[in-house]
Order: sequence, then C-alpha cells, then structure tokens
Amino acid sequence: MTKADLVRKLAEAAEVSKAKAELLVNSFLSTVTALLKKGDKLTLPGFGTFLVTKRAAREGINPRTKAKLKIPARRVPKFKAGSNLKKTVSK
Repeated sequence: MTKADLVRKLAEAAEVSKAKAELLVNSFLSTVTALLKKGDKLTLPGFGTFLVTKRAAREGINPRTKAKLKIPARRVPKFKAGSNLKKTVSK
C-alpha cells in the first residue's frame, strides 16, 4: 500500500475529501517526526509505540576493500508493535 492508497482508504472510511484525508496523514507524519526528533515517544495503546533508540559506535568492515572503518553512534527511529496488533497480525 502506498501513501496515496492510504489517503484514499481514509477518505472513504471517514467520508471526507481526499484533500482533507491527505492533510490528516501529513499532519500525523510530521507530528510523529517532530516528537522523535525531540527524543520523545508516541504510544498508541493496542497499536504500538514510535520511539528513538541510541545505536552505539562500532567498527565495521568495507566489504569491497576489507578496510576497517568506524561507524559513529547515532539515534535511530523504531516502532514497537502493541499486543493487539501482534495478536491480529499473527492470526
């Protein structure tokens, strides 16, 4: 499913125009992005949690040259599925 498909389905389900549905999708995505950028998390009970974790610095190997290189520490976004979502998907 693409973003356009999601917008269309939401517009149909909520009985609103595609423009309003797209505005809602874009607003949700920008809100989640802003929260994660600040280091906060978003929990949607039963669905899941969007959060940021820290990945430690480590040493890697360039597969082409076999040269060792340093990979710096960084923050990465993650999604942890909630129990209801896990149960629904596993059926």
